[in-house]
Amino acid sequence: MQEFLEFNSISKGYPGVQALSNVSFTVRRGTVHGLMGENGAGKSTLIRVLSGDQSADSGEIRIDGAAQSYRSVRDAFDAGVIVIHQELQLVPELTVAENLWLGRFPGRAGVIDRAKLIDVVRGKLAEIGIDIDPRAKVGTLSIGERQMVEIAKAVMADARVIALDEPTSSLSSRESEVLFALIDRLRAQGKVILYVSHRLDEIFRLCDSLTVLRDGKLASHHADISQITREQIISEMVGREIANIWGYRARERGDVRLDVKDLAGRKLRTPITFTVRQGEILGFFGLIGAGRSEMTRLVYGADARSQGSVMVDGEKVPADSPPSAIRAGIVLCPEDRKSEGIVQGRNIEENIAISSRRHFSPFGIIQPKKEAELAERFISKLRVRTPSRKQDILNLSGGNQQKVILGRWLSEQGVKVLIIDEPTRGIDVGAKSEIYEILYELAAQGMAIVVISSELPEVMGITDRIVVMCQGRVAADIERAEFDDRRILAAALPDIANASELPN
Repeated sequence: MQEFLEFNSISKGYPGVQALSNVSFTVRRGTVHGLMGENGAGKSTLIRVLSGDQSADSGEIRIDGAAQSYRSVRDAFDAGVIVIHQELQLVPELTVAENLWLGRFPGRAGVIDRAKLIDVVRGKLAEIGIDIDPRAKVGTLSIGERQMVEIAKAVMADARVIALDEPTSSLSSRESEVLFALIDRLRAQGKVILYVSHRLDEIFRLCDSLTVLRDGKLASHHADISQITREQIISEMVGREIANIWGYRARERGDVRLDVKDLAGRKLRTPITFTVRQGEILGFFGLIGAGRSEMTRLVYGADARSQGSVMVDGEKVPADSPPSAIRAGIVLCPEDRKSEGIVQGRNIEENIAISSRRHFSPFGIIQPKKEAELAERFISKLRVRTPSRKQDILNLSGGNQQKVILGRWLSEQGVKVLIIDEPTRGIDVGAKSEIYEILYELAAQGMAIVVISSELPEVMGITDRIVVMCQGRVAADIERAEFDDRRILAAALPDIANASELPN
C-alpha cells in the first residue's frame, strides 16, 4: 500500500517545553493508524500541527506526495484534513442537516432550499451508514450520535485524512461499536484514519499500524500492529516496565467514616444506602445512566436531596451546598475535569491554593509566599510534571490536571472522604499508575475513598469493594474476594439486574 501521510522531522516548542522533537513517520492509504503515548508525550501537539491549528517550528507534512503549508485550520480543511476533537465542534441549537452544511447551504439568492438540504443529508447519512434524523437538533442527540455527526461532516467534506482524538472517552459500549463499524467502512474507502487513544483494546481492534511518542520524541513506529504485544506498547510509552498497573495492596479498614442512608433526589428517585470505612476504597460501577454521578452530586450537596442523610464520623452533613460538605470533610474530583474541576485561565499555583485561601488569607488578603510554598509542596508530592508552578493549567496533560485537582483538595484541612469520578478518563497508562498510588497512600492514612468508574478492569483492579448500580438503584454490593467480571456486568445490565438472582 502507498504511503499517503508523511510527518518529516516535525518539531514544536513552547516556553519551557519542547513538545515535539524531530518526529517522523508515515501512514499508508486505506489504513487506521494508532497514535499512543503518555499524557504530555506530544500527541495533541502533533494533531494540532496536522490540523493547521498550530505551526511547526520545523519539519514538513506531506499528503499524497505533496508538501503542505498551513496557515490556518481552513488551509488544512482545504487539503482534506479534518480533526475530530474530544470537545465536539457542533452548534447544539442547529439541526443535524444545518450543522453538516453550515456555511454552504443549498439555495438561490440567499434563500435556503430546506427540502433539498434534508434530502441530501438524509441520503449522505444513509450512504455512510448513520441512522440519525437530519431534522433533529444536535443538542437533543446523545454524545455518541454527535460523534457520528462530526464524522459525517468529515466524510461529506471529502476528507482524505481524518484524525480522531480519544473518540470513545464519553461513549457507551454500544455507541463505540457503531463508531468502530463506521471507521471500518472509511478504511475500505481508502481514507487515512489517525486514531489517538489510551485504550489498548481499541488500538488492537481497529489499527493496522502504530506510532508511540514519549517526551515529544518518536519512541517507536510499527508498520504491522499484529507483530507487537500490549506489554511492549506499555513499555515503549512509559520507558519502563509496568508489571501490574493496578498495584493493589490490602490495608486494614477502620470504623465507618461515610454513612449514606436512603439518599434520593430529583435525578435519583430510588433511595441509595451505603457506607465507606476508614482506609477503604469503595468502587461504584454501572452503565451510562445508572445514577452513579447523580448519587455523587447528592452526597456532595451539589443537587438537592428529597430524602435521606449523609454522615461523616457520626456527624450529620447539611444538605444545603458543597461548602457544607467540604467543611464536613467531603471533597469531590468531578468527572468533567475541564468544565467542573480546573479553574481555566489560571495557573497551577492558583488552582491548588484556591480552596485553602480562607485558612491563611485573613480578611481576603492573598498571601503569595504561602500559596507558592503550598503549590510547590503538592507539585513535588504528587509528581506533577510542569516546568513551573506558574504554568497555565490548560497546558498540562489530563493526568497532571487530575493531580492538581487532588492537590487542591489535599491542601484543604480535615479531608476525611475523597470522591473521585472517572479518575483516569483520558489519562495514559503511566499516569494512571501514579494516580492509583496516590489513592492507596491516602487510604493508608485513613481516608475513605469513593471511586466512580466506567472501566470495569479499573474498578476491579484498585478497590476493596464494589457497589454496582443499575437504573438508579443498588444492584449488588461485592467484596474484593468475590470479584468476578461476569457477575459485576450481569448486575449492571437492566434485564439481568432486575431478575431475582444474579448468575454465579
